[in-house]
Amino acid sequence: MHAPRRMRTLLTGLAVTAVLAGTTAAAAADGSPTPAPTGDGAQALCKRVPRLDRRIDRALKRLDAGAGTRGSVARLQKRVDNAKTAGHTEIATYLQDRLDFRTSLRTNLEKRQKDLTAVKTWCRANGEDTGTGKAAG
Repeated sequence: MHAPRRMRTLLTGLAVTAVLAGTTAAAAADGSPTPAPTGDGAQALCKRVPRLDRRIDRALKRLDAGAGTRGSVARLQKRVDNAKTAGHTEIATYLQDRLDFRTSLRTNLEKRQKDLTAVKTWCRANGEDTGTGKAAG
């Protein structure tokens, strides 16, 4: 009784797969490559500076918060310490690797923040809009 339903499901799945494979092959055979960028995207980046700045600030604030804040380095360090105290070496190793990454993330975000400050200065000096709705000038 269920055999026809299974067969129908199988055939439908095969048909969908064939259609998708044909569409992908046609797109690949089109041969029209994506054009190379003509600029460096400075105008778009200048518009995004305030949002990027806020995002980096939020991430750094979270990373630097105390042990009571999820996502903070201090909270993860406390979890590593708790795992070591409990003798859970595998858990401690896993959490320590996450802690190492999170610490490097803080360094990376601080570098990006400095780079973004330089971009903001460049945007103002070149009269580009920095997302405030008006061009500097």
